[in-house]
Amino acid sequence: MKEKSLKILILFLLTISFTSCHSQKKIKNLVGFEVSTDSINTFLKSRMDSLNIPGLSIAIINESEVVYRQTFGFANLEEQLPVTDKTIFEGASMSKSVFALFVMKFVEEGKLDLDKPLYEYLPYQDIAYDKRYKKITARMVLSHRTGFPNWRENEQDKKLKIKFEPDTDYEYSGEGYQYLAMVLKQIEGTDWNGLESIFQEKIANPLKMEHTVFIPTPYTNEHKAEPYNNQREWIDLKNNYWFKKDKGVFVSSSSIHSEPLDFSKWMIAVMNKKLLSKESYNELFKHHSTISTSSTGMNVYYTLGFITADKPYNTTYFHGGSNDGFTCYYLMDITKKWGYVLFTNSENGEKLGNDVWNYLEKEN
Repeated sequence: MKEKSLKILILFLLTISFTSCHSQKKIKNLVGFEVSTDSINTFLKSRMDSLNIPGLSIAIINESEVVYRQTFGFANLEEQLPVTDKTIFEGASMSKSVFALFVMKFVEEGKLDLDKPLYEYLPYQDIAYDKRYKKITARMVLSHRTGFPNWRENEQDKKLKIKFEPDTDYEYSGEGYQYLAMVLKQIEGTDWNGLESIFQEKIANPLKMEHTVFIPTPYTNEHKAEPYNNQREWIDLKNNYWFKKDKGVFVSSSSIHSEPLDFSKWMIAVMNKKLLSKESYNELFKHHSTISTSSTGMNVYYTLGFITADKPYNTTYFHGGSNDGFTCYYLMDITKKWGYVLFTNSENGEKLGNDVWNYLEKEN
């Protein structure tokens, strides 16, 4: 009896010790200082409350390895269903970075030339009335230099137009990205589902991204978080304009569905320059457009699918995303092999992403 009691006591003490060590696990921030799990948890819960975010899923990467993976809040407020490791979110405009990598596979295979006018692959009847469209290339699309608006639906007349001479200025454009997706579909002689299958073959499967898709599947639909606005009110996506318009379509600029662990696999591949050649990564990371200049004189740039900046952030690449009821953010330093990605079912995830960057850049 005494021996059995002693074993129970030892097991209990080991459990307490393990739990304590686990809760105090250290994670390195961007400048190399250690931050405890408890500290990060407290910070995130506080910011979720102040930003009115129902649910959050996040991962932090140190030296090409996920060292922190956590979920908070609810995937479904009405039913009080918590966010779990399986919860799927819309990645919104983070799609653009992943799609850019996908495009470069076509370039490497000799199927697409970054600087060949896209109309030579696929004439575009929606803009054929403006001959300037024949100057638009894949490079211009990926760096937002086509002259297209973000979406024609946001224009007063609801028509696709060219707002400036292609390649002379920067304007963020989902329309451009979707034209390029149509070109890839044409090159492969397939439909949208076929393009999804090719994405899985070239990108998702090699990286073992099990539940990352541009066209939702029964699995992603079953495990998807519910969307909410800034008042934590549910958004009925089934009656949403964009949902109905893009249902079943590979929307290259905004329809990716994923979760942090899956998305981290893509980030780690990019950090380690996997799947593509060094030359292709040089093209992806090259500055093409100046987005803005801060009061300090630091420039923010758009590359091919990524956002970056001047020193000390010139090895840092990031992107946010904002769809109705879903906002998200990722950031990675490709030299330090460090980064993080977060998804929310709110409209303040990009704000939280910036807050996390500030928090994880502190020197203590």
